[in-house]
Amino acid sequence: MNNYFIILAAGKGHRFSLKKPKQYIDYKGKLLIHHSIDKAIKSKLFHKIVVVISKKYKKKFNKYKGSKFIFINGGKERKDSSLNALKKLRRYKPKNILIHDAARPNFSIKLLNNLINNLKKYNAVVPFISSQDSVKYNVNNKYFNLDRRNIFFTQTPQAFRYEDLYSLSVKQKGEVTDEATLFINNNLKVKFIAGENTNTKITFSEDIKTHKTYFGIGFDIHKLVRNKKLYLGGASIPFHSGLKGHSDGDVILHAITDSILGAMRKKDIGTYFPNTKKFKNIKSAKILKPIVDNLTKSNFLINNLDINLICEKPKVSKFRNKIINSISKLMKLDRDLINLKGKTVEKLGLIGKEEAIACEVIISITKYD
Repeated sequence: MNNYFIILAAGKGHRFSLKKPKQYIDYKGKLLIHHSIDKAIKSKLFHKIVVVISKKYKKKFNKYKGSKFIFINGGKERKDSSLNALKKLRRYKPKNILIHDAARPNFSIKLLNNLINNLKKYNAVVPFISSQDSVKYNVNNKYFNLDRRNIFFTQTPQAFRYEDLYSLSVKQKGEVTDEATLFINNNLKVKFIAGENTNTKITFSEDIKTHKTYFGIGFDIHKLVRNKKLYLGGASIPFHSGLKGHSDGDVILHAITDSILGAMRKKDIGTYFPNTKKFKNIKSAKILKPIVDNLTKSNFLINNLDINLICEKPKVSKFRNKIINSISKLMKLDRDLINLKGKTVEKLGLIGKEEAIACEVIISITKYD
């Protein structure tokens, strides 16, 4: 596997009309750029994934750790960012390189495979779609019709033999809008293959469709009992007591489950997991999973998960990251979309006496086509 994937994400996106670059907006449940990274990971086609970014946004990628990922600073222009990445990879002696714009989150793994397979015969492979519109051309204020059968819109990812692309890139002086231009300008053959109509580029804020958003509220409370393991958000928390319940008593996962059901208008947790022998001592993660799976199958995506854990002890701040990481893994949800707050009740009632723990959750979900 001598394939490498470069994602260009250092641009400022002036045409998008928002304060932050478009690659860092929330899109279908996670940051737009994370879609490209996650798809490259899922494909299992690449030895390294290089993401070219502005150092201002480096913290947006904290969850991507390990030797597979390389993050570098972008250049002044697109060609500079591309060349920075190519130079960074030179030490690995790549055979094939794919270059992709972060503003295209909807490419498929099938397209990645098709590009790489074509590199067995060709040095440059570029996906395209045909024009569906009538096209005019202006010369000195005179307009001419162009035959749209000869008009092609190229997409990314674009695939190349590394040495060929590197050689052309280091010699390039002027600006280019994509790497295919380097080959065309030098009269080198490019293999054009069918692209994907869904692989559109997010350029303007209007390119992101608005869909209906729903909110749900979940609440749960359980007594604490001695000599039982405490589970919060699916994580085992060291404490002298655990939560009493028909299941493992995980108030966070129970409240999250009910919040999802509420947002989807699907009754409550007891409807699906009643206090019967069948579900005695069930892990709360097994309760949550089918509810999250149904959410996904119904084309809902989570925008935000806000959690209040109400207890005197244990202190939430001490275990916040552990709990959030656990929830993120269980729900396959970007941890940046999860917020966990600790609240006390000023020593009042059962919770104040450290005899119970409660949790309330508010979730925001959006339905996509």
